[in-house]
Amino acid sequence: MATRRLTEPQREEIAAAFKLFDKNGDGHISVEELGEAMRQAGQEVAVDDLKDMIKAVDINGNGNVEYAEFEDMMASQISETMTGDDLKYYFQKFDQNGDGYITSDELAVVMKTYGGKRYSKKEIDDMITEADVDSDGKVSYEEFVLMVSKSK
Repeated sequence: MATRRLTEPQREEIAAAFKLFDKNGDGHISVEELGEAMRQAGQEVAVDDLKDMIKAVDINGNGNVEYAEFEDMMASQISETMTGDDLKYYFQKFDQNGDGYITSDELAVVMKTYGGKRYSKKEIDDMITEADVDSDGKVSYEEFVLMVSKSK
């Protein structure tokens, strides 16, 4: 998931926008719902074009846009650079026990809560390994900053 870090107000705006598109409240935006939203915005878009728009952000390929996919798309449109305070805030969210490190268990909880899906132990361990420069099995603040700067 390529989600850029968002502020709470940004997340709230994105959630509100998603609800506007997701007319029936089933947790995803269909081609029909996207077409209706476009018509309400004064745009008449052909069904094939709507399908292409959905396909461009439909990571799991189910023909709909789930919230996580919508959030990723919207976050990529936000060109706000992360400040040191933002980095500290998000690191603290991940470092749930406050010991100064992010472990696989902490990452699993955060990814389930904010990532919208359950990742396997191997996927979580792979994420930690990728960010864990000193190979101590956990991610320090410095490693976290390095990982975030690489993902931009």
